[in-house]
Amino acid sequence: MTSRDIAMTTDDKLDQIVAQWQRARPDLDASSMAVFGRLIRLHAHLEREIQNVLNAQGLAPGEFDVLATLRRSNRPEGLSPNELLAEMMITSGTMTHRLDRLEQAGRVERHPHPEDRRSVRVVLSEAGRKLVDQAVQVHLDNQKRLLAGLDQPSQDALSVLLKTWLNQFE
Repeated sequence: MTSRDIAMTTDDKLDQIVAQWQRARPDLDASSMAVFGRLIRLHAHLEREIQNVLNAQGLAPGEFDVLATLRRSNRPEGLSPNELLAEMMITSGTMTHRLDRLEQAGRVERHPHPEDRRSVRVVLSEAGRKLVDQAVQVHLDNQKRLLAGLDQPSQDALSVLLKTWLNQFE
């Protein structure tokens, strides 16, 4: 029996909630509640697991996002705060706060922009680079652990389904 077979035959709390709605209001199709309820509950579990692993690395999730964005950009000259904002889709106030904390911790440095004196470039410090290189490996290992209940074809199918759904909004 595969994990898909088990998932299809084992009722969970959300199946019970949908069944209750079917009995209470048979005129309604409450099946969407199962999808949304599971996504919401799964998000809470995943967020907690990811936060615990990053906290053990000495990072808040938002700080990890900044460091990881700088690292994956692979640009030794760094990124401007506006480039970071565009990559991370957060507000400028949030970005300023994160950069201030990371700079105070010695994980990033702000350098004057060579072509625009009104702007700065944000670069990883040596300590920040070492930290994010270590943290990203731990983060990826954690993600693999969290996905271990799904075989690779199921992971691939889920990724495609989520991408298709997400494209409706973005």
